[in-house]
Amino acid sequence: MSDERIRILVPCGSLGSGVKADEVKLGLSLGANAIASDAGSTDSGAAYLVLGKAKYPREAIKRDLKILMKAQADANIPLLVGTCGQSGSDAALNLVRDIAIEIAGEEGLSPRIALLYSEQDKAVLKAKNAAGKIKPLPPLGDLADETIDACEHIVAALGPEPYIAALRAGADIVLGGRTTDTAVLSAYALMKGAPVAPSWHAAKVAECGVQCTVNPSTGSGVMITIVPDGFEVEPLQANNRCDPHSVSAHMLYENANPFQLTEPGGVLDVTNAHYAQLDDRVVKVTGSVWIDKPYTMKLEGAGTGRYQTVMLVGIQDPEVLAQIDVFHDRLLDALYARVRSSIGETAGDFHISLRLYGWNAMSGTKPPEGTPPPREVGMLFVATAHSQEMATQIAKACNPYFFHFPINFSGELPSYGFAFSPSEIERGPVYEFKLNHVVETDDAFELVRTEWVDLASREAA
Repeated sequence: MSDERIRILVPCGSLGSGVKADEVKLGLSLGANAIASDAGSTDSGAAYLVLGKAKYPREAIKRDLKILMKAQADANIPLLVGTCGQSGSDAALNLVRDIAIEIAGEEGLSPRIALLYSEQDKAVLKAKNAAGKIKPLPPLGDLADETIDACEHIVAALGPEPYIAALRAGADIVLGGRTTDTAVLSAYALMKGAPVAPSWHAAKVAECGVQCTVNPSTGSGVMITIVPDGFEVEPLQANNRCDPHSVSAHMLYENANPFQLTEPGGVLDVTNAHYAQLDDRVVKVTGSVWIDKPYTMKLEGAGTGRYQTVMLVGIQDPEVLAQIDVFHDRLLDALYARVRSSIGETAGDFHISLRLYGWNAMSGTKPPEGTPPPREVGMLFVATAHSQEMATQIAKACNPYFFHFPINFSGELPSYGFAFSPSEIERGPVYEFKLNHVVETDDAFELVRTEWVDLASREAA
């Protein structure tokens, strides 16, 4: 380890979510050796991978990236961004590339930019699959070629090695396709010879920026400092702080095992990690361990499924709300019967769901017995069918039941309120993740393509 303290400025949890210029300035003044940020996730669903569109507005991405590119140029330290454009697909990476080139032109910057593409060729993956090199992650089973073909885009989550290679080749900025959140944050420290386990553990803690602090609504970024026996983490806002609980708890984020984190080439084990409060704001972590494993990369593939039409109805009737579970079951049965009698077999293999917001829409499970009735609920009707036209026809067939369907057929009819007119809203296709597998690779570079945009050479020419 050439420098006993490697400082990585992590400006935000996701590029486009709101970098704070004052925090970046503070991070540079504290001696940051590199700036690194994740820019995407599968959290928001498969649509972004299928469509190649970013979750955040282009303007928000440009705003954040401009702050970071100017900081990179001023401090002459590398800038690394992983999973560009939310999904890390080729199209999403190209979007961020174009924004970076635009910013460079506007600000008079001339960085060397490395582009790490991680979208995969289906023929390559089929060959890997035939050779037994692709394994499923629970709950999926063995991968069929038909599933590969059903994906419109497939990405492989990169490790830190392609980022390290790009930095060693002279990159000022590295923009990556789909990458593990931790890989992009650990790459610089690993390149500098920092201890492996603390580099990975610090990256895991800092992957969401300020979320590892006591007050995650205060500020945006954090600084991680890798030292010979561990790492330190601190917020970039003076009125925020980290404590052992806020730091250790982040191992639970997007991770089924709070003590082990699987990454390309190994497993981070924090079973015996120790979290100590250094001062009011800074926590030091020691005792994490890195266990080398055969190199694998997670595959994410997504494609277009069936179509949906939705309706939103508000219910305040006290009799209905007093027996909301019974009402749900009776209405759902009535809707299925209505579609079968009015549309018949042409409806195909349709599906209807009723999601009761204000009751149990998030979990779908019945609340504990004795839970008081809600004051009102919003009932979201979702029809799923083989075509948009059929999903809408199913919604239209069900529409009359949302005016007055009662809990007590011998009493007065209740009335419910549609949120919109027309009530049917065509949601479009359902975008689905179809792959949840890992692929064994010969090395860390087998499934990545590196391209360069050398603005310094363009300027000289």
